Amino acid sequence: MTPEETLEHLKKDATARTCRTLDAIYKVCTEQVARGLHDFAYPTIAKLGKGTGVPQAQTIRNATGEPYRILLQAFVNAAPRKQVIKANKGENAWIEEIEDATQRYLTRVMLSKLNEAQRTLKEFVAVPREIIVDDRASVSNGAEAVKLTKSESRAITYLLSDDFLHQWNFKRGDNGDVLDENGLKVFKPGTIDALEKVLRHL
Repeated sequence: MTPEETLEHLKKDATARTCRTLDAIYKVCTEQVARGLHDFAYPTIAKLGKGTGVPQAQTIRNATGEPYRILLQAFVNAAPRKQVIKANKGENAWIEEIEDATQRYLTRVMLSKLNEAQRTLKEFVAVPREIIVDDRASVSNGAEAVKLTKSESRAITYLLSDDFLHQWNFKRGDNGDVLDENGLKVFKPGTIDALEKVLRHL
């Protein structure tokens, strides 16, 4: 069932108070979807819905919170199957230590984008190449070309922009890295230098 169908099903035999709570949770979850986020963890929804009728995370976990858990699971099931890359154990384990669920999710998003950019960068190191955007002129000097699409070019440019840093409350580090507002590394040292080097060859 869709989240909307699940909501209506749960409200059929629920008390008026439970119905109001279900409606409040549903509203917060649909706002998450509208923002392009698919984090429906209990702490996240409880925090976003504080003061609007959404219960605390512990209340959702309790036995009486089963209808709320079912509704949240419906949103999880409806989320796109291609999810953000999760941090593996090891060097990225620090992400799981971020207490704020929303910030933890956004950090995973940034890590996913970084991984995608790094995969693109690997294409440029094997042999001498000339990098071109799709609408550029043909390659000169007989160098092997790697095409960078307009969207890929825009993505790299955006990662280097002040707009990107301000949006996520990030700042540049001293070693070509990017730090979040708590001083934790979001991009590894040298990442900014590598991205700028790519753009210089466009």
